[in-house]
Amino acid sequence: MKKKSNRVWWIIAGLLVVLVGGLVAAKQAGLIGKPKSTEVDFATVKRTNITERVSASGRVQPQVEVKISPDVSGEIIGLYVNEGDPVKAGQLLCRIRPDNYESLLARAKATVNQSRAQLEQSKASVAQSSARLIRAKADYDRNKKLFADKVVSSADLETSEANYNVAKQEVEAANATVRASQFNIQSAEASLRDANENLRKTTIYSPVTGTVSKLNIELGERVVGTSQMAGTEIMRIANLQNMEVRINVNENDIVRVNMGDTADIEVDSYTMAGRKFKGIVYEIANTANGLTNSAATAVSADAVTEFEVKVKILNNSYADLLSQKDKKGYPFKPGMTASVEIITDRKNGVLAVPIAAVTTRGADIDATGQTEKPNDEEKDEQRPAAQTEKKDMPKEIVFVNVGGKAVQREVKTGISDFENIEIVSGLKPGEQIVSGPFVAVSKRLKDGELIVKRDPNKNKKKEEKEE
Repeated sequence: MKKKSNRVWWIIAGLLVVLVGGLVAAKQAGLIGKPKSTEVDFATVKRTNITERVSASGRVQPQVEVKISPDVSGEIIGLYVNEGDPVKAGQLLCRIRPDNYESLLARAKATVNQSRAQLEQSKASVAQSSARLIRAKADYDRNKKLFADKVVSSADLETSEANYNVAKQEVEAANATVRASQFNIQSAEASLRDANENLRKTTIYSPVTGTVSKLNIELGERVVGTSQMAGTEIMRIANLQNMEVRINVNENDIVRVNMGDTADIEVDSYTMAGRKFKGIVYEIANTANGLTNSAATAVSADAVTEFEVKVKILNNSYADLLSQKDKKGYPFKPGMTASVEIITDRKNGVLAVPIAAVTTRGADIDATGQTEKPNDEEKDEQRPAAQTEKKDMPKEIVFVNVGGKAVQREVKTGISDFENIEIVSGLKPGEQIVSGPFVAVSKRLKDGELIVKRDPNKNKKKEEKEE
């Protein structure tokens, strides 16, 4: 019985020792005895240089590229260039079989000659009608005198007068036939010019100087062409010395892009060589891509609105590559993929903080990070509209480390790059602010909350353990 009592006391003493040791350890670890603190990253407010950029990707294209289509249809019987060949303005490119158009030209010439013969025939008819008119007029004048002398009857006079009037009408009809024949000649000559032009169009010459960037036909193929609309595209001729990158910029960024902005261009083909090229914005679309009057009202909420921007690649940024074109050809080919960073603004020596340190808090969240009570909505209804609107405006804030506490402070920001954001007002150089982690800054951290510096090694070990 005595041994059992001693055993119980030993167990109780052991439990007390374990309990006291746990309390001491918890106190030293900060689990008891003082409020809980949040582990965060710190950064110092300092002055730096900020370059604001708008990034987009696109494809390299020639500034000038002419699509060549025939105006007449037929079979290609002569092809005198290959893809990649340099050509000059006026150089012969290809021929279309001219047999049908030669026949049409011969027919048009025959029609013109026929119309001219008809004109001569009409002029002869005018001469004959004029002669008959002279004779009818003489008979009529003579019968009038004889009728006055009562030599002929009134019937003879009326007959000569009728013949005279008929002769006059025949002369007018003959003159009208002459005019019609002249118009027929004009129509026939117009058809002749048209047939001659169609025959000329069977031989296609280069309209500009450049390089055959694309060839879509082979010898013997048939092509379709009309004068009213574009026919079969047979080839493209481009000036590969002046290239551009066509990119699509989101509507949120397009307002920051201006004509003349400089750009850094990275072409995928030269990424391994570490080459970057310079460019300049020279054209900005005024209408969004794919937006028409009929489609403007049917745009869904998930649709992405983008505007095309053309960035000219400056020749002096790849002059060394141009000097090697005789051996390797032009450095850029149409369709190459490129990434563009347009420099929209640049400021040196401005006050800045890491971009992750700035977050927004709306009016529906109070200073402690808690949502306002429902009865506050009833108070909003009684406030003036101006005050309610001002309250609903989200605020840009940062958390400043003041004696180990996160103090919320409203700031006004300016331009930003991929790392830093300009602070126009609200902070001073040298102040320590909370820069991470992102979830803590954007959602969890509250005004006045205790904070401590996060141990990066501890988090790294935790992540490795989780993996």
